[in-house]
Amino acid sequence: MRVSDFDYPLPEGLIADRPAQPRSCSRLLELASDGRIRDRRMTEFPALIGEDDLLVFNNTRVIPARLYGRKSTGGKVEVLVERLLDEHRVLAHVRASKSPGAGSQLRLGETGLAVEVLGRQGDLFELLFNEAAPVLELLEIHGHVPLPPYIERPDNRADRDDYQTLYAQHPGAVAAPTAGLHFDEALLEALQARGIQTAFVTLHVGAGTFQPVRVARLEDHVMHAEYVQVDKAVCDAVAATRARGGRVVAVGTTVVRSLESAAQSGDLEPYCQDTRLFITPGYRFSVVDVLLTNFHLPQSTLLMLVCALAGYEPVMAAYRHATEQRYRFFSYGDAMLVQRNMRTATKKRFD
Repeated sequence: MRVSDFDYPLPEGLIADRPAQPRSCSRLLELASDGRIRDRRMTEFPALIGEDDLLVFNNTRVIPARLYGRKSTGGKVEVLVERLLDEHRVLAHVRASKSPGAGSQLRLGETGLAVEVLGRQGDLFELLFNEAAPVLELLEIHGHVPLPPYIERPDNRADRDDYQTLYAQHPGAVAAPTAGLHFDEALLEALQARGIQTAFVTLHVGAGTFQPVRVARLEDHVMHAEYVQVDKAVCDAVAATRARGGRVVAVGTTVVRSLESAAQSGDLEPYCQDTRLFITPGYRFSVVDVLLTNFHLPQSTLLMLVCALAGYEPVMAAYRHATEQRYRFFSYGDAMLVQRNMRTATKKRFD
């Protein structure tokens, strides 16, 4: 397939720049395995999950990863932390009129945090924060919420809560696992009241999730790397779900990548490393049966993943329906619940 196959027209007014309040009042488009579409609300979600099913969440925590400042020459610079290397070093995207070289000094934040450019690793810069406090503490004080590029407004104080799941635990993401943003206390309590089993994986979402695919053919794309952790407890929970005849329901595409990466040997096993798994139509799923997700960017790898699970034609038809019915799109937008289409082709792809 070609990347252009995953394009679709989207009226600009459908891009949500603020979340629904409360979170669980978002709309929910249900796409059944036979292609039928139903318009629902997120408040109906617990009733759509069986008592034998397993809900799997991504408990990564978004860090205030964006910093503004100046180079030693006085030029403006914007830093977006991509990955924490240790308490004082990070890999980051650096935007400036001229890229800083190794040994360059940056002054970031309102107080001019001292940061040294150590060098480059591909498109990323290795930066050393020359402060006594750990980077995470400095980011909490001086950093900005790394809102996606299609939200064309500055971040504000409310985004610190809005762009974070209620169950976020492990800091390291620079983008939210947005399917989880639909869950508020009331919805989580409704799931608990029904006795729905839950499990948690960790995938630190990187800025690469927003990068456009710059090739014409899917097979030529090199997927960005993201850190994943799937513990033995999750593997055991999935096995127990299979034994009782339940389904594995992934809350977000990041959970899909986590579980399927951990099953690349054929069996679901504990996994603690980077993944470059690129899921496209034709991929054979080993773990995930159902996916709760947001509406994704045209020509994005996330849309390709959804099409792989539910079928290309049904998903693109669902997106046409969503635009006609004026669903809200992208990170702060509405959700869709898609079931695995058993007629999709059966092929795995790893880069």
